[in-house]
Amino acid sequence: MAEPRVVIVGAGPAGLTAALELVRAGRPPIVLDLETQVGGISRTIVHGGNRMDLGGHRFFSKSDWVMDWWREILPVESMPGDAPTRIAYRNQSRELAAASRSDSPGSDRVMLVRPRVSRIYYLRKFFDYPIRLSPATLANLGLGRTAAIGASYLRSQVFPRAHERTLEDFLVNRFGQRLYRTFFKDYTEKVWGVPCTEISAEWGAQRIKGLSIGRAVVHAVRSALRRGEGGTAQKATETSLIERFLYPKLGPGQLWEVVAERIRAGGGEIRLGQRVTGIQRDERTVRAVEVRDREGGTYRIDATHLISTMPIGELVRALAPAAPAEVRAVADGLPYRDFMTAGLLVPRMTPPPGTPADAQTGMPPDNWIYVQEPEVRMGRIQIFNNWSPAMVASSPKIFLGLEYFCQDTDDLWSMPDDRFLSFAARELETIGLARAADVEDGVVVRVPKAYPAYFGSYERLDTVRRFAATLSNLWLVGRNGMHRYNNQDHSMVSARMAVQCILDPSRDREAIWQVNLEQDYHEEDAAGGGDAARRDSGNP
Repeated sequence: MAEPRVVIVGAGPAGLTAALELVRAGRPPIVLDLETQVGGISRTIVHGGNRMDLGGHRFFSKSDWVMDWWREILPVESMPGDAPTRIAYRNQSRELAAASRSDSPGSDRVMLVRPRVSRIYYLRKFFDYPIRLSPATLANLGLGRTAAIGASYLRSQVFPRAHERTLEDFLVNRFGQRLYRTFFKDYTEKVWGVPCTEISAEWGAQRIKGLSIGRAVVHAVRSALRRGEGGTAQKATETSLIERFLYPKLGPGQLWEVVAERIRAGGGEIRLGQRVTGIQRDERTVRAVEVRDREGGTYRIDATHLISTMPIGELVRALAPAAPAEVRAVADGLPYRDFMTAGLLVPRMTPPPGTPADAQTGMPPDNWIYVQEPEVRMGRIQIFNNWSPAMVASSPKIFLGLEYFCQDTDDLWSMPDDRFLSFAARELETIGLARAADVEDGVVVRVPKAYPAYFGSYERLDTVRRFAATLSNLWLVGRNGMHRYNNQDHSMVSARMAVQCILDPSRDREAIWQVNLEQDYHEEDAAGGGDAARRDSGNP
């Protein structure tokens, strides 16, 4: 019988980070994943030579450790003006540089430095996001709306809501009632499928906690003063305001595929198409994991530790003997939002008159666009050309990702692919950004449980957390593993900290739950030094 090993459930950013850190520590693990491709929601989908990023993944973090980790996997192709990045590279060891060169046989295995452009599409016009008090914004809103928004914002600052219990409270206190209703309410409810009054304020505290009108104005002034600086050293900048980010040339999955290669080269195993069907435990420890493979066969892996990134409900239901009834009730009541993307290939776009766009194709400069128009169900549009030109097989074609947030019980989820592609193309035409008849090709991707939601039994999540802590070798990390809307670098830091606890049992395991919780949170690394995730990034 094989010796027990660390078992990791999930081959997304958290699971693969944990696996590579264990390989580097001489403890190669076994990684299990239900998908047939690594990367989780950060994988890259390839269709007809065109590449799709599921949700858009900026590679930016205020954690030096994360930034160095990414850049060691895929070196940066160019670093205009980014002195801290150049210094970090000079400080790398010769062995590290040699490993990077051997991992990069061609020019495709690189990170690009990309400009961030995101806007809101509303009233058939583009508005900068984050909102800027620019002449264009004021002209688009009109004098009456602008005055009402300004008065509403001032009122919210003088008479703020005393208790921020809901997401509506959180947003109104930072933007005022009118701006909240104009730019945040409808879109947020489209994403989550419930009113903002039913979503915990903690969602805002974790996703946009440092953003407000005041910070946006200060950032705009600073940006104007440092115009021309082009690197990725933006640690003092609130994440929602960053202007540049790193991006793998062939999409986010490229980085995680290279990580998977290194895990296997170091003796780790990655088994895809595997479903965890049971987790055997005693009172204080996990003993083994039961698995069903893609052919329907079953087997058991004895585990020294279990690092779980699987949805908490699935984890708790797999435990044997069963968890206490209260724990099961909370786990079963944790909601998720599912996610669908229609990838559409078009030869041209039709942005509103006067919008800066490519002269030949009409393509605007945005990485992604928030769709605020109420008559369509579409939530966002990704323009993959603007993430990396290499995402599109043949220029000057445009590859778009039309994103929909739903439940797996909704009509959209069950709609046949050809009907869904036609539906998405019609919506694109409805809001005037392209003609449905121009669509040349398309692909549909469905991602179940993409976004952990902050309602349902979420307020009682600590019940599950306390129970999990009674199993000394069980580690919950990552977005679904912690039921927390983490970005990929938050997930990576939580995974790294779990590995550090496995290697050094004297470390405080509760510190894992502080990642992406405190605004000024930072974690000391094993050597007693570096920054960790204070406010990081991953998805827009």
